[in-house]
Amino acid sequence: MGDKTLTRMDLSEAVFREVGLSRNESADLVESVLNHMSDALVRGEQVKISSFGTFSVRDKSARVGRNPKTGQEVPINPRRVLTFRPSHLMKDRVAAGNKS
Repeated sequence: MGDKTLTRMDLSEAVFREVGLSRNESADLVESVLNHMSDALVRGEQVKISSFGTFSVRDKSARVGRNPKTGQEVPINPRRVLTFRPSHLMKDRVAAGNKS
């Protein structure tokens, strides 16, 4: 596996090259899309991107956990967690990349 990480700057640079907007407009577009996605998730909505996957927020209830070092029981508070479920096309594409 490579150590490369795709960043916001990489995305805005790709928009700049592919679409032809200015660098500032490309950065603003990427930022706007990410803000819309984040806002929807905060409201509890799903974000579904066709051929990519679905982001959603799930409520986890309170439970008792255990410290693996000491074995001591520790209460875990209820919380919301972000989940991602890749589409079948994305799964197939990633799996095909592993065959090289």
